[in-house]
Amino acid sequence: MTEKLPRLPIATRIRNNFLAGLIICAPVAITLWLTWSVVRWADSWVKPYLPARYDPDNYLNFAVPGSGLLIALVAITLIGFLGKNLIGQSIVQFSESLVRRVPLVRSIYQSVKQIFETVLKDKTNSFKKVGLIEYPSPGLWALVFISTDAKGEIATKFKAMGQDMVCVFLPPTPVPTAGFLIFTPREKIVPLDMSPEDAAKLLISGGLVTPEELAGRMVKPERTRKPLPAPIEM
Repeated sequence: MTEKLPRLPIATRIRNNFLAGLIICAPVAITLWLTWSVVRWADSWVKPYLPARYDPDNYLNFAVPGSGLLIALVAITLIGFLGKNLIGQSIVQFSESLVRRVPLVRSIYQSVKQIFETVLKDKTNSFKKVGLIEYPSPGLWALVFISTDAKGEIATKFKAMGQDMVCVFLPPTPVPTAGFLIFTPREKIVPLDMSPEDAAKLLISGGLVTPEELAGRMVKPERTRKPLPAPIEM
């Protein structure tokens, strides 16, 4: 005879059903809210500068959400296309020469431009690899994004000391956008196979969300075969 499982109280069952529904609804609601916030933010920046004849809201009886975001994407793409030809490059160079004459604005512009050029270049490997380093003390490991090799004066100083250093970014949990810039020896980094997106999920969730692709990469132990019996001599 199998023993019957004890029946859960009604309050416990209601709580379990609520938590199950929360797990289903919360990701959907947060995703929709973030998407809607981005769309409204883009519309609030773009639509006030649109001429009335180009604003679709003037031809309809209701506001069209996302039209500002779409116009911004098209405008940025066209600017990038025009900036590649000779005339566009001349205009960009002339504009940059004007910006470089302003002391404070010049420093901000050059820093922001260098960051975007470094991150968005297709050939760069910055922040495309993830690794582990011992931080803040030996025996404790932290997840880092591998940025690039040490360059400039810093690389010269390290080479004089006989060290091959790598620049890594150590993000905190649960907000990976802020963090620390650390120079660590190359041999001290333990490279990982996970993507930066999976590493960001791991950080934001505080270790609760592990990369799914790692499960498929785990090698199952091979079964030990029993040795065949020795042939019987006749």
